[in-house]
Amino acid sequence: MKQYANIPIDIEINGHVLKDILDYSSDEIFVLDGEKRIVYVNRVCEKHYGLKPQEVIGKYNTELLERGLWKPSIVPLVFKEKKPVTMRQKTYIGAELLTTAVPVLNDNNEIELIVTTSQELQTFMSMKNEKEKPTASVEEFPNIITNSAKMKELLKVCEKIARFDSTILIQGESGTGKSVLAGYIHEISNRKDETFLKINCAALPEDLLESELFGYVEGSFTGAKKKGKIGLIEAANKGTLFLDEIGEMPLSLQAKLLQVLQDKQFIPIGGHQTKTVDIRIIAATNRDLEEMVKQGQFREDLFYRLNIIDLHIPSLRERREDIIPLAYNFLHKINKKYNMNKLISQECLDLFNQYSWPGNIRQLENLMERLIVTSDSIIQIQDLPEIIVDKVTAQIRAELPTHLDDAIDEIKRSFVRKSYTKHRSTRKVAKDLNISQTRAVKLINEYCHDLI
Repeated sequence: MKQYANIPIDIEINGHVLKDILDYSSDEIFVLDGEKRIVYVNRVCEKHYGLKPQEVIGKYNTELLERGLWKPSIVPLVFKEKKPVTMRQKTYIGAELLTTAVPVLNDNNEIELIVTTSQELQTFMSMKNEKEKPTASVEEFPNIITNSAKMKELLKVCEKIARFDSTILIQGESGTGKSVLAGYIHEISNRKDETFLKINCAALPEDLLESELFGYVEGSFTGAKKKGKIGLIEAANKGTLFLDEIGEMPLSLQAKLLQVLQDKQFIPIGGHQTKTVDIRIIAATNRDLEEMVKQGQFREDLFYRLNIIDLHIPSLRERREDIIPLAYNFLHKINKKYNMNKLISQECLDLFNQYSWPGNIRQLENLMERLIVTSDSIIQIQDLPEIIVDKVTAQIRAELPTHLDDAIDEIKRSFVRKSYTKHRSTRKVAKDLNISQTRAVKLINEYCHDLI
């Protein structure tokens, strides 16, 4: 029987293992040993942090804290007080928790275990009263949610370049979060205390886009304000200007923007006096600017001036490990927005992992809002749009084996992996699949080597 700190965790109750029973708890349950290492966590951790239990168990509390999975940490306070402690926490995917940590002391008054339980504040209605103040404040995290190696590498690059004023071009498919990344760069830059302004170059006609960017002086055109208007370029002085959909900017305005990039100077519409600004420009596009340059639709000199630092955001289908954390993030955010407490079924999450997400993160967010406002208490497969279910079904059918032996092998693989993921024991897998333990060991080694 596997034990931690002399306390068995594989106790069976009516044929069910205790740790499996705890997975049905609506509250998150963490158990840490005296070295602050996580020895158990139930399945709710995936809802709060987007990580499966096997990705958490064995890690030290400081490792996960350094990754920013939650703030603040309750563990140091428990070690200091050596008595139960309660505080509010916020996870990096947006869950707000009321966490209680209880120390288990040995005969020498030393901490042997810490048992923490966390409940979402949305289900803890008495918190609305606010009579009990939290013991620690909660800081907002940068709105970048990722478990993806590609995205983590991209964020490392952002951290390196943020303190410099070099122009940045962010490229990626529509809906991948280019504006979020631009805001993140601003927030970790030396300009973070100054203005961050955004304009969508595709959202305005040419004449309005020019006046919004460069402003105008009094009497410039019919309908102009008497005192003129300051443009976004001037309003962003000392800060950051984000030009979204830069590929949609008319050629006539591209020359004026080039002057701003090269000389930090511009002339308002109808004016004669040159103005100087100190701004950083971040541009973004989902179009192929190099191809546009070849076709004469985008200035070559502006392209190279924008492309000093080129960042590419991967699509959601290239970072599938982020689908579930993002889905839960939107679930928490939209539940809070509408004062609801909807849940989502595992079957829906499994389907999310198989879908291609052509609209990327924006599509996922819009879908989650639709599901939350139209579903019952738990979002089920039948709540999903037919087009999504049909596409996933067609994809699964296309990937099915065409030979009998391959099909049988795939079924065996699925059964063994599912059983081992749940039980983590060759003895229990053998019992679950009604096979000998020797055969269970052989099948686990064959099909689950990446899980061991």
